[in-house]
Amino acid sequence: MLDDAGLQALREAARLSPDNLPLRRHLAEQLLSKGYLADAEAEFRAALLLAPKDPDVTAGLAEAFVRQSAHGAALSALEPFLATPGYPPRMGVLAARALLGEGETGRAAQRYHEAVSRDPSAADPELAARLTVPPPPAYPPPPAPPTPAYATPVPPTPAYTTQADAPSGAEVEKAKLTFADVAGMEAVKESLRVKLLLPIQQPELFAAYGKRAGGGVLLYGPPGAGKTHLARAAAGELGAAFVNVGLADILDMYVGSSERNLRATFDLARRNRPCVLFFDEVDALAARRSDMRQAHTRQLVNQFLAELDGVDQSANEGVLVLAATNAPWYIDVAFRRPGRFDQLVFVPPPDASARAAILRILCRDKPLAEMDFDAVARVTDHYVGADLKGLVDRAVEVKLQQSISAGRPIPMTTGDLLAAAQGTRPTAVREWLATARNYVLHANESGAWDDLMPWIRSKW
Repeated sequence: MLDDAGLQALREAARLSPDNLPLRRHLAEQLLSKGYLADAEAEFRAALLLAPKDPDVTAGLAEAFVRQSAHGAALSALEPFLATPGYPPRMGVLAARALLGEGETGRAAQRYHEAVSRDPSAADPELAARLTVPPPPAYPPPPAPPTPAYATPVPPTPAYTTQADAPSGAEVEKAKLTFADVAGMEAVKESLRVKLLLPIQQPELFAAYGKRAGGGVLLYGPPGAGKTHLARAAAGELGAAFVNVGLADILDMYVGSSERNLRATFDLARRNRPCVLFFDEVDALAARRSDMRQAHTRQLVNQFLAELDGVDQSANEGVLVLAATNAPWYIDVAFRRPGRFDQLVFVPPPDASARAAILRILCRDKPLAEMDFDAVARVTDHYVGADLKGLVDRAVEVKLQQSISAGRPIPMTTGDLLAAAQGTRPTAVREWLATARNYVLHANESGAWDDLMPWIRSKW
């Protein structure tokens, strides 16, 4: 329900005169300017049915999409116009914003500068600032090993610069998240700042103490607590490249291929430093060698350890290695040696205030009535971020059915989220808690899980 009398009058006029294109376009533009994005999108769509090739209507629809972070839909709407010479410069700027949202900074900059060169009044200073990326610090390339005098010279390994050229399946991407997009977990974020980010952000200070920019941190905690989200945000906070490594990028059925894929992945990160190299479910690649029966699986662990150490002390400078696991107790103890994953960071399930903040982020682009997220947070104990997203999705599905029946968007209320919470349960925290408690209380001779003990005792 619109709370603006002028907009209500315009909407009623459009209802009485549905084929009046100027009226529909004016209503859509007013809705867009006042932030009613879903309503503006609906009106632009209706206007587009009356005038499918109207550039102003298309640009308005694309802007509504961009402001709702539907960047792919915006580009699809603009594409027919961008393919023709002399398209409106406003469309070029909107395309640049959508491309930037998709992580394609180079194409975004090209679109923006081309549009502004034709119409300087279309300039967007904020967008221009985001398209200007400061050059990364120059790190010396790792020295090549000397060729033995008796050996036949081997041509250098080609410097793969694109995913198509690289032998491993890992990709270099530009993280769009920062710590501002991570709700709660202030202690965890501060730990990552000190251990990973500050050595690159303040290199002179750390160099004075002989501290190099690089290293490894192991994030552990229950499933869905936000470990991958944190890793992306760390890369975005630094403005560094991000390489997300999955099991399929490394493991191969042929003996020796997995080790080559692992080495190629580290080489990819070294060529794109500063870089955050993230290994998800790392326990599958770094399991205890004493538990392995095949020699080639033990060899993969050995290769992983060798890559973490580097061929010399500066080989991994500027490469921040993050790994995540739900089962840190299954990882080979050699990985916790200083210089490898010696820094363990526990990522707990969100507390009540963090759950409320997560709900605010999940609901920020949806039609809302006055919300009491704290009330929902109080009834969702042991919910992780993935559980809260499922809760919001369930509430949205119910609201969509009501909106379809009513023929208009109906704002979501606190009661909708509370009703959805009645039908959902936390997925994995209780089971993980039971397993973690056994290790903390009965298998902690080395003291590795001392940081986890206070949390376990507070929950049990």
